[in-house]
Order: sequence, then C-alpha cells, then structure tokens
Amino acid sequence: MNKKNLDVGRPPSLITVSLACLFMAAATLSACGGGSGGSSAAIAATALSSSAGTPSPSAPAESAPDEPRNLGTDIDTPNPVPPSPPLPPTQPVSVDASLGITSFYPLFAAGSPMTEQIQYRGPDGTLVTLMGMRPTERHARERGEPWTAPDEGPGRYLTFPSAYFQNRTYGIEIRDHVPAGKQLIEMTLIVNDGTFDGTTFSLFRNSNDEGVRDYGWSLNTGFNNPTMGGNPICMAGSRDCKIDFDSYWDVPKGQPHRALKMGDVIELSPAERLERYGDGMHAGEPVADSLKGKAVVDGAGSRYYSFEQLYVVGQGLVPWYGVAPRLNSAPLPDATLLGGSTSLSYNYSEEPMRVFQQMSNNIGIVNAKRFVQGRRLFHSSFLDGRHSEHPDDNPVFAAHVNQLGPRFNQEGCIACHTLNGRSVVSGVGVRLDSMAVLTAAGASTGANPLPDAAYGVNVQQRSRDANASDLSVSVQSYDTTLYTLPDGEKVGLQKPVYAFKGPVPAKFSVRQAAQVVGMGLIEAIDESTILALADPTDRDGDGVRGVPNWVTNPETGKVHLGRYGWKASKATLRQQIGDALLKDMGVTSPVFPSRDCQRLDPGCRNATGATAISETEIQRLSDYLSLLAVPAQRSLRSGFPDDTRVSPEHDVNPDQINRGKALFAQAQCVACHTPQMKTGANHPFAELRNQTIHPYTNLLLHDMGPGLADTLPEGKATSSMWRTAPLWGLGSLKYVQGSEQNARYLHDGRARTLMEAIVWHGGEAAASRARFEEMSKDERTAVIAFLSSL
Repeated sequence: MNKKNLDVGRPPSLITVSLACLFMAAATLSACGGGSGGSSAAIAATALSSSAGTPSPSAPAESAPDEPRNLGTDIDTPNPVPPSPPLPPTQPVSVDASLGITSFYPLFAAGSPMTEQIQYRGPDGTLVTLMGMRPTERHARERGEPWTAPDEGPGRYLTFPSAYFQNRTYGIEIRDHVPAGKQLIEMTLIVNDGTFDGTTFSLFRNSNDEGVRDYGWSLNTGFNNPTMGGNPICMAGSRDCKIDFDSYWDVPKGQPHRALKMGDVIELSPAERLERYGDGMHAGEPVADSLKGKAVVDGAGSRYYSFEQLYVVGQGLVPWYGVAPRLNSAPLPDATLLGGSTSLSYNYSEEPMRVFQQMSNNIGIVNAKRFVQGRRLFHSSFLDGRHSEHPDDNPVFAAHVNQLGPRFNQEGCIACHTLNGRSVVSGVGVRLDSMAVLTAAGASTGANPLPDAAYGVNVQQRSRDANASDLSVSVQSYDTTLYTLPDGEKVGLQKPVYAFKGPVPAKFSVRQAAQVVGMGLIEAIDESTILALADPTDRDGDGVRGVPNWVTNPETGKVHLGRYGWKASKATLRQQIGDALLKDMGVTSPVFPSRDCQRLDPGCRNATGATAISETEIQRLSDYLSLLAVPAQRSLRSGFPDDTRVSPEHDVNPDQINRGKALFAQAQCVACHTPQMKTGANHPFAELRNQTIHPYTNLLLHDMGPGLADTLPEGKATSSMWRTAPLWGLGSLKYVQGSEQNARYLHDGRARTLMEAIVWHGGEAAASRARFEEMSKDERTAVIAFLSSL
C-alpha cells in the first residue's frame, strides 16, 4: 500500500497508536468526542494502519461532554460570502388563454449563472466534486445508547451546536482521477473562515471487522500542511491541506488493498478542529481555565464532527442507507430519493424529529455557509435576538433585537414551523397564534383583494402593548361527523368552529404552517413542466382539471406562476418569506418595506428608510430554505444486526409500501399528486438543477368541494380550490411534531389522521376517494403505509 502524503512531516508527538477513542483515558476528549477540549495528540492525529479505528465491543462507552459555553461574542464571519452573480432578466412567454392568462414571466432565464459550482469534469476526465460541511456533535450511527440497549433518547448527529452559524463551515474538494484512468483520489480541505488546527479525516468504513458498529474506519488521517511544518493547520484561502490515496482500504483484515475502480463506495467522515486556546498552535501559552479548549475566533466550541457522506468513484456524493451487515453504507435507489440528489440519507442516530432541518446532501462549500447563516435568522427572535437553541450560549443576534412589529403572531420563524414542520396543535379555546388567519372585506375578490377594516389581510393576534385589544382567534368547538366506509369501517371527521375575540371578519381562512423542506426544488421546476399538467377545461374528461394560479410579483409587477402557499398565491420563495415576515411578525423587508402593506396600502412600497430585514438577510433566509434536504423515502429495510433494536422510523414493510404505492396510482390519486418531476437547468443553485424529484404534487389548483371550502378567494383560487400539497415528508410529521397525536393534515389542520385527510377529499378528488373507500381494509392500510413512508 502506498501511503503517500498521509503522514509526511507530522511531528512524532502528533501520532497516536489508534483512532479508537474508546481506548483513551476518560480525562481526555478523544478524536471521537464532541463539543470542545482535548489534546492535539488525541484529536489532530490518527494512525494509518488498516486495523486502526476499530473499537472493541467490550470497550467502555464514551461519555458525551456538555455543550460548550459561549463567551457571548458575536463575531461576524471574517471572510464574507461572495455575492451571487446577477441573474439575466426573463422575457414574457405566451400561453393559451385557457390557462387564465395570455403571457407570464418565467422565474429564471436560460443560461442563468450558477451561484457556486458543485461538480465538474476536467479535460482528461478527472471528476471534481465540492462537498460542503457543517459542524455536528456525534457520529451518524450513534444512538443515544448502545445498539443493544433499550431506547434512552436520541443521538446528537443531526443537532446544531452553539455558534454553528459562524466560523465553522468548510468543505472538501475531491479530485477523482479514476475516470481518467489513474489510480489516485486527492482530497483538499477548504476552510471557509479563519483557521482550523487539527482537522481529521476518516475514510472507508471498516465493514469487515465484526467489532465495528457505531463507527470505525480503515483509513484515518489528518490534513497536514507542508507550509506549516507538516502540522495540521489549515486556513481560509489556502489549498495546502491535502491527502490522497491510491487503493481501496475496506478489505478483510490481513488482505492486501486492491485497486480502486469505478463504482467503488467510500464513506467520508471529516472532523473539524478550530484554532483554540491552550492547545495545538497555542499549547504552552498561559490561558485562563475558562478559555482552555475554546475557539480563539469567538470563544465557542472548537471540536466537532460533520456529516458522514458516501462517495461513489466516478459518480460523486450519493445519499445512503445502511445494509447488512452492521448498517454498512450503500447508495439509496433513485426511486427513494424524493428530493433527488438533495435527499437526506437514512438516519441511524434516532433523530427523526430533526430530519427537516438538514442541508442538501449535495451542498457546495460556500453554500454550506449560506445555509447556516440563514438558519440562524430563521431561529432568532425578532424581539430579543435570542436563538431558539442554546439561547444562553449562542450570542444574541443584536441586529434583529426589537424589530418585531407592534402586532404579531410569533417572535420568530421557527415558532410557527415546529422543527421546520407544521403549526403547533392548539386545543379548544387556545389562541391559534402559530397558524395564519387570513382576512378580507366582504366585497373582496380574488382579482381585487380588499383588506378587512379591522385586521387588514390577516389577524395579528398578539400585541407588544399589554393594554391593546385582544384579537386572538381560537377553536370554539368542532362539528363532528361519523363517516362510514362501504365495508362498515367508521371514520370520525371534525370541522373546526372558530371564535374571534375581535370582530368576525366577513371573509377569512385559517391555515396551518406547512413543512418547509423542498421549497428550493419547487422553485427550480420550469413553468413548462407544471403547465403541461394543467387541464382547466378537462380535455381528457377524467373530472380532474388543474388550474394554474397567477401571481403579481410585489417588487417588480411581473406576473409569475404561483407555487407556494395553500392556494399557490406566492410565486417565489422570496415573496413567501417576505409575506410571512410581514403578516406573522410585523417585520419589514425589501419585499414589503412598510407595515402598511399588511393593509394593502397602494403606496406601501414607496416607503423610505431601512427595512428590518436587509437585502442580504432576506437572501440568507431564501438560501437556507432553498438548500434544505428532503428526507429520502423510508421504504427499505435497513441492515440492523440481529441483536439490535430496530429504530421505529425504520421498522417498515417494503412489500406493503410498494403495494400501497400501486394502489395509490390505481385510485388515480396521482392525477393531482404527480409522483415525479424534473427540475430545470436555470436555478442559480447547482444543487437544485436537473434533479429527478418525487414531490407528489402538480402545484396546481383543484376544486376540493364544499366540505373543504373557506370564504377567501386568492387570485384564480376560489373558496373551494386548493393547491395540491406536496406529500414529501408526510411520514416524518409524527416525529417532527412530537407525536402522532400532534400531526395534523389539510390546510386548517382539521384531519388528525391520514385516513381522515383522504375522506375529506371531495370535488375533483371525489372519484379517487371513492376508489380508495372501496378497497379492502388491508389495501387501505397499505396506501396509508405508503404515504407514511414519504
């Protein structure tokens, strides 16, 4: 085996005998620790023998350190994100008048430049992949307890530690020469900000060793810098920290390595280490105990892991799942990739509640930084600037203190979207302040919206003035119905009756917040793809129409195809964000620069002065939401060892799910819930381009009958018309919302189960619902199992 460049120039004091952190003294935070602290010898160095990295099954479990305390600094990133290239203007496109309009403007022009390149091929065929990373606390297969133990709590692989949003993103450039006929793969560490000191890299999961479960790799090394005396010191703007290898390491113990070949799978597990006080570059320097091990740049934690990715030689990064034996990494089949290459791999750290919060699997290096910056704002209060996670450790976001409007529903975005999911379920008589209550005057129409005299375009239920009028809205009661299916099964249906503390608006609609995954992919779909599914005159006579909604861009006045919201009343992700900021928090932005826009004041866009959210920060929010991963469909059995408890989210029946998928199609549910689309080639994010996705929506309006009607039209959407909701993420809601009882379905959350949601379908969906009802109980159960796998 040629180990070239892997340990050249490393000081002897930085070489350890093994990566197996379980063998190290408990007083030392080892290379498998989390948070911060530890010696550079334990963290910056690892051995290179093929037997290294194999923990003993009998070794004592490592205790997890406490979350590092932040000193309260708020250092902005020293290496600013480069501005996105300007997008060329689009030209109007003519369409048949039957679609409700004669021309519209596409969102993106052909040939729009990419914000960041994520993969390309060199002239000789070398494949170059750019892999973005962000800090995590533990490993991908670590649960909150040993594999054979009863469930004691989740792991910490999908968490976001303190100060994740500053100084802690990075990436790896993978130069794969195998497609060019060479036996070589080179990997270069790219640091976005500041200095890393002691970053390690583990590759080739040691799947041939029976002792390997949670982690354990065949190749372990540090990114050593020849310009820094061979020490593992890597800085932003430098490309000096590299490793390379020229053979395949995951081989049975005692056997020689073999040649790399196309299609080989390689697990990559980087672990970052920031420059820190009292260790590494600063070893021997006097330092207060409270600072030891803390990052020099901001006083927060210095030692983290990152996502464990699967690289396929000659192809690039792919979402993965665990197969036998011992959850070994294997590429997920394309049919499971609901979000295409953005899809989130299966999660084995028992954190299904966090699956809506993760970066796209194919995210670029600088885009990883854009993602965490936007996430910070999504999680910050516009009242006191505190972060919803680790509020005592994360620095206050001072720029957004006291920006909350005088009337509002919640202080921050995350308060309505529970863990990026849906609204909190409120009981009878409890204020519905995580839901939207849209309002309009009696004379308002879809084409001519008029604000309600008391509320404007929505009820802002809370006030910063303790003496202000109580305008809360709640569920007063439910009208209940017992619906009987043809075979005698009974389904209880409930329709909410609302109570207003203020005046009852002439027209209103109550909407729950929806999960926010996949929003960038929806924006990336070409208009022609969506319009090809429209059938406003029911040409094929199937009773299903599909009508596009058309939306005027509030910033440009151009007409676009509606994509977002329960009635497709928002055209762009930017508009959706600006609308929510204004209506739910009273926060102004470049989209709606005055609070008068909440009352449809025609001059509201002429407001002067700075808005609460700047252009930079609304772009950060848009970037974050665009780059969220869609969880892969959980339709495959994972390769848990026989003595291991299977995580509930992975206890699935593939045959039943496949049967349910076929029955879903037979019932013609796919007439609206389109199973597959392909995104276009012009979105500025390369991650979202040319992706084959499975959103189970056509993004068009359908008349769902009087049972689901409200009283508020929006554009082409009448009171009984609703956009087909995407179904991806549906099966994760019970975990994200906290329990199955906390998951709600349909626009106003009236449906407590998927069965109830289906039975409520009327209008254009009545025939499909009838086909579903006529199925046997086992067949209906299979359909529900399929939906729950999405």
